[in-house]
Amino acid sequence: MATNNMHNLTTLIKRLEAATARLEDIASSTIELPQAVPGLQTTAATPNGPPPPPAAQAAVPAPPTEPVPESIEEFDNLINSSAAAYAKLSEKVGGLVAEQAAIMLKGLQAQRQFLLITTKAKKPDLNGSEMSVYQDLLKPTSDCIMGAQALKDNNRGSDVFNHLSSVAEGIMVLAWVTVDTKPYKHVESCADSAQLFANKVRMQYKEKGPQHVQWANALLQLFKDLAEYVKQWFSNGIPWDPKGAPAEQLNRGEDVTKGLRKVDKSEMTHKNPSLRAGSTVPEREGSVRGKSPAPGKKPKPESMRVKKPPKKELDGNKWTIENFERESLPIEIEANMSHSILISKCSATTIIVKGKANAVTIENTNRLSLVVDSLVSTVDVVKSANFGLQVMGSIPTVLMDQIDGAQVYFSRESASTKIYTSKSANINLNILGEDDDYKEIPLPSQMCHHYDDKTGELINEIVEHAG
Repeated sequence: MATNNMHNLTTLIKRLEAATARLEDIASSTIELPQAVPGLQTTAATPNGPPPPPAAQAAVPAPPTEPVPESIEEFDNLINSSAAAYAKLSEKVGGLVAEQAAIMLKGLQAQRQFLLITTKAKKPDLNGSEMSVYQDLLKPTSDCIMGAQALKDNNRGSDVFNHLSSVAEGIMVLAWVTVDTKPYKHVESCADSAQLFANKVRMQYKEKGPQHVQWANALLQLFKDLAEYVKQWFSNGIPWDPKGAPAEQLNRGEDVTKGLRKVDKSEMTHKNPSLRAGSTVPEREGSVRGKSPAPGKKPKPESMRVKKPPKKELDGNKWTIENFERESLPIEIEANMSHSILISKCSATTIIVKGKANAVTIENTNRLSLVVDSLVSTVDVVKSANFGLQVMGSIPTVLMDQIDGAQVYFSRESASTKIYTSKSANINLNILGEDDDYKEIPLPSQMCHHYDDKTGELINEIVEHAG
């Protein structure tokens, strides 16, 4: 009898072991539960009593996570610094300005999503059926651009129309992602257009509303920082990932961020000179992500030159302003009809001349913006690029020699001002119309010359380009 009982017990134990092994096989073959739900396990339900403890089994290693690309980390820094400062000041101004700022921030977030997708996707074929995919990727950004511009157009009588116009012009910076060659220049160009209206805000509220002046400065700083970001990370356009997944597959929300982790500051080469000195960056333990080449940084010869200190002084009747670079606030001077003004070797700077001066001479500048009330004589600009001139009153003459890109804004009083150009290109004249909107007129830069046998004279004609 004892022998039979022992035999039955042994048989029962073997059957239980077989059943347990079968349950383990079933559990291991089920769909893996999301890691985002900790503690959730697949267990066999029992009709009575608490469930048995799970059988011991080998731990399943978590799938390796990829770091968020450094370019996206830096874009996040821009959103959390420059964009946040602009948004905070917009909230202080309130009303339509705050409403438009919310659209701007939404556009920046949409652009971040687009940039993140490009790091994992191959570029859609823009000449084939994938053009619609590309348009879908850009739609959230383009919707924000149109929304900010519509808000301006629908509130032309508003007291903050210049604020709205600044953002409506400037939000076009977000279209840089569609530019393949030097997209940062597109950002700079849109920022220059925004600065025209931002300068009006500065002048309108200088005495009665300092927070409006701070708002204008914060907006322009955002555009300036974005231009620097694009120049550093995407100087030749967005590279995409030739070996990546189809963009349509990634444009589904969570797919693009799946498996990404935040890069630790100790792994960022641009924040750790010691890492740049070496040939490789230390790999995070367990990482299987392939190395991607860091964006090439072009040499900056100007940074190796000895920079002279900025200078702003009045010597007798001559103002000298030189060596100012990336000034966050406008440089203002009070002038009279006996004062001549020399501006030299300044970049990314706004200069405001108040009062009626005699003449202004500008040389060797880049992205200089000049705002003048009125002049007795001329504005003479030589060897400058991306120059901006806004005339609030009247001036008789503008001379431009060796200019590569300029935006000139005339008031109604200056509509008859004469402009002389030589060896210059990409100059646009903007005339203020009756509806307070500027009409842009490109100045011709190409001429046709031919000799007329009948008259014995040289014929000079402007070449018209059909657009």
